[in-house]
Amino acid sequence: MTATRQVNYEIVESSHILDPANPDLAALPQGSEGGHGRRLVVIDEGVDGILGEKIRGYFRERNTPMDYLVLPGGDEHKTLDQMVRVASRLNAIGTDRVGTPPIAFGGGVVQDVVGMAASLYRRGIPYVRVPTTLLGQIDGSVSAKNGVNFEGCRNRLGTFAPPPRTLTDRTLIATLPKRQISSGMGEMLKMALIKDAVLFELLEQYGPALLAENLQDTGPLTGEEQLGREAMHRAITGMAEELQKNLWETDLRRIVDYGHTFSPAVEMKALPELLHGEAVAMGCNFGAVLSARRNLLPYEQLERIVRTTRNLGLEPSHPLFGDPDFLNKALVDTVRHRDSHQYIALPKEIGATTFVDDVTAEEITEAAAVMVRILNGQSPVVDAADRGTYGAGPVE
Repeated sequence: MTATRQVNYEIVESSHILDPANPDLAALPQGSEGGHGRRLVVIDEGVDGILGEKIRGYFRERNTPMDYLVLPGGDEHKTLDQMVRVASRLNAIGTDRVGTPPIAFGGGVVQDVVGMAASLYRRGIPYVRVPTTLLGQIDGSVSAKNGVNFEGCRNRLGTFAPPPRTLTDRTLIATLPKRQISSGMGEMLKMALIKDAVLFELLEQYGPALLAENLQDTGPLTGEEQLGREAMHRAITGMAEELQKNLWETDLRRIVDYGHTFSPAVEMKALPELLHGEAVAMGCNFGAVLSARRNLLPYEQLERIVRTTRNLGLEPSHPLFGDPDFLNKALVDTVRHRDSHQYIALPKEIGATTFVDDVTAEEITEAAAVMVRILNGQSPVVDAADRGTYGAGPVE
């Protein structure tokens, strides 16, 4: 048997979606007809404290029957138990196969937990994503993946199941804590480094202003040109371009995995200390150090990357990135995930990427020493005689 399945899903940019006059939140995906039951809205606990009444008021005003479930956020709650809670509530209210798709309202943890529950319930039902974090809007909004952490491993259980509709509303992140904005900008930095030098220059020049304004373009430096909107659009578009040509990850050489070779292990080990985007930004800096020591990335550009990371309110390093034994163990697990290959994406200049498959334990040890320097506020540039020359060359 040979079968193909066409998958279409939309990412809709809307504004003020909690205004009852805006029909986008209540609309069913892709014009489908509604069922006869109630729809479930799953809300992140933190979001519920800020927007919960507005969300409920929106559906009351539109006379739309809904049921609500509030879940805690944070990666420590990204578990099978939470996923089962969602599935149990879907069952309790009598969710239809197609016509009553649940809505996931919150950050990446809630999005993933609801997405996985929807992908398993009745072997797969449609759902709607409404990401309320910057990270969720520029990264998770495009992804087809969902999952939960398992036995200390990030996203070890999961499925590929994109929702037919995702709604992004920049006004939802206007009141987020600055740390949440910085975390999202960690993924934005990743996209800049792997394929968009213009985005990097925008972050380099205007990063502090974008952070101060939660990307709402309310200040004199950003308002006229709408630089926050441009930064978000570039990050979302860049991610969509990369995922569309390899949505199911049949090719394990993915430039969007830059910064994600070592950071998942660091993030899980440090829970709940680090947010996802914070760990990714550190992983991006570690990759830049590896690249510079291979004479792929100019050291001047490495310094720019470290400086820009800090200007986005992010730390470029962490004690675990200075622990070579831990990092080498992390690489072993990543190699298993990439079918016995490293396939490490490295920047060969800002905005351009290559792959290597021969990083050694010695390289990791020496790069970890540089990360300790960075952690201590020192320059990543070491004496020229100490720069390594490694590897058989890129894997193109």
